[in-house]
Amino acid sequence: MNLEFTQEELDFQKSIRAWMRENVPEELERVSALGNMPTKSQQQQWERSLGKQGWLALTWPEQYGGPGWTATQRYIFDIERAMAGAPPTSPFGVAMVGPVIYTFGSPEQKERWLPGITSGETLWCQGYSEPNAGSDLASLKTRAERKQDHYLVNGQKIWTTQAHWADMMFCLVRTDPEAKKQQGISFLLIDMKTPGIEIRPIYSIDGHHHLNEVYFTDVEVPLENLVGQEGMGWTIAKFLLTHERTTIAGVADSYYALARMKQAI
Repeated sequence: MNLEFTQEELDFQKSIRAWMRENVPEELERVSALGNMPTKSQQQQWERSLGKQGWLALTWPEQYGGPGWTATQRYIFDIERAMAGAPPTSPFGVAMVGPVIYTFGSPEQKERWLPGITSGETLWCQGYSEPNAGSDLASLKTRAERKQDHYLVNGQKIWTTQAHWADMMFCLVRTDPEAKKQQGISFLLIDMKTPGIEIRPIYSIDGHHHLNEVYFTDVEVPLENLVGQEGMGWTIAKFLLTHERTTIAGVADSYYALARMKQAI
């Protein structure tokens, strides 16, 4: 088996490397070199730069804004991105809720939400874990009661990464408390500026603030923000988690860390 890059792939690598050299801000390089996390403005500015190139939703079908790259091209891009000192993209939009929306969403939902993800304009967070529903996620209690033209949401989420940055949350809620616990869950898209939402920071032992508690008190969510049908939330959540797992390995950033370590020795 020949594992070397083809000439076409080498040319692609050169073009990506040149673009990174010209477009990765020096302040981001310094942040990465120190092992720190970018600020919200730094992260969003970077993602908007990628969005203008069509390089944000790398794994998406072309019809929804993906670049149409091969797996090898995506690997090359990620390595060059990391080696240039640029941060990975936030996974909540491009790697999690985006694939959910283009797979399960209505035409109107695709038109409304996907462009904001591929452009880097809309930041998302994940509303899954609760104080008594972590590894046993199906035990979640956050309630969404259907009214005339909206759901009324009450409850709490915890360990919500970047909730204080986010414009939107994709959230698992219980719409049918009488059903079997996996069958009574639905998937809602919630505007984080809606009245009744309170965000409380959770500070890490190193003093950084990435995690949050999120409280919902009579939060009104339009019916059209339901993805799929009521009771489909567990099915959608499992689909989403298969995409989330692809972001965990961090091959490119580990490659960068190893290179930095070798430099220091």
